[in-house]
Amino acid sequence: MIKSNRKEKINSFKTIADCKFGTNVKLISPYNIYDCEIGDNSFVGPFVEIQSGVKVGANTTISSHTFVCSGVKIGDNCFIAHGVMFINDKFSDNEEMLETLIEDNVKIGSNCTILPVKIGENSTIGAGSVVTKDIPKNSIVIGNPAKIIKKKGI
Repeated sequence: MIKSNRKEKINSFKTIADCKFGTNVKLISPYNIYDCEIGDNSFVGPFVEIQSGVKVGANTTISSHTFVCSGVKIGDNCFIAHGVMFINDKFSDNEEMLETLIEDNVKIGSNCTILPVKIGENSTIGAGSVVTKDIPKNSIVIGNPAKIIKKKGI
């Protein structure tokens, strides 16, 4: 650890450009958020990047160190834990940006990687999972690649 007797002002890094925010949206700096929409009563933690074209629903939490790339739509009442990485391509010869749809009431655990997929409503993705295929609603999935281990309500 480096110690200093000087007192220095530390500037928080904040970028917001061309965004639409609902009411009571809370952002914790530092962040990099541009050309996106964030719904009412949502929370974005520190060290989060949200890119252009992203839509985040109401009452949704995006925890620290998360990257939400272009092409992602996150529904209402979702919880995105720390360090989640969204990806908008599958590294094929096709350079087209692909979309990811996270439906309402989805919980995604820390350090997950989410490829371009659809995650059905009321689903839970276990920490560290790598989601490579669509997940039906009411599913609990874990692993790399993520696999359904249980259906909710069954």
